[in-house]
Amino acid sequence: MAKAYWIARVEVEDAETYKDYVSTAAPAFARFGAKFLARGGAVTELEGEALGRNVVIEFESAAAAKACYDSPEYQAAKAIRQRCARADMIVVEGVPS
Repeated sequence: MAKAYWIARVEVEDAETYKDYVSTAAPAFARFGAKFLARGGAVTELEGEALGRNVVIEFESAAAAKACYDSPEYQAAKAIRQRCARADMIVVEGVPS
C-alpha cells in the first residue's frame, strides 16, 4: 500500500490564533500517525506564487490521511485555522513501495 501525504500551503493572517490551531490539531495528528516532513521551513519560489507556510505530512495511506482530516479532533482545529489563515490543502498518494 502506498503512503499518502497532506500538502498544505498556508498564509497565516493571525499568528497568535494559529498557535491555537496547531495545539488543537496535535491530537488528530497523533491519533492517525502523522509524520511531519516539512513544516514552515525556508521556501525557494521556482514557479507560481509561494505562500508563507508550507507543510507536508506523511500518513500510512490515503484512507488514514482523509480520516485524520475528517476526524472530530481535526475539524475542531480546522474551525480555528479558518479564522486565522487561508489555506490550500490536498492529499496525494505516494509511489507504491
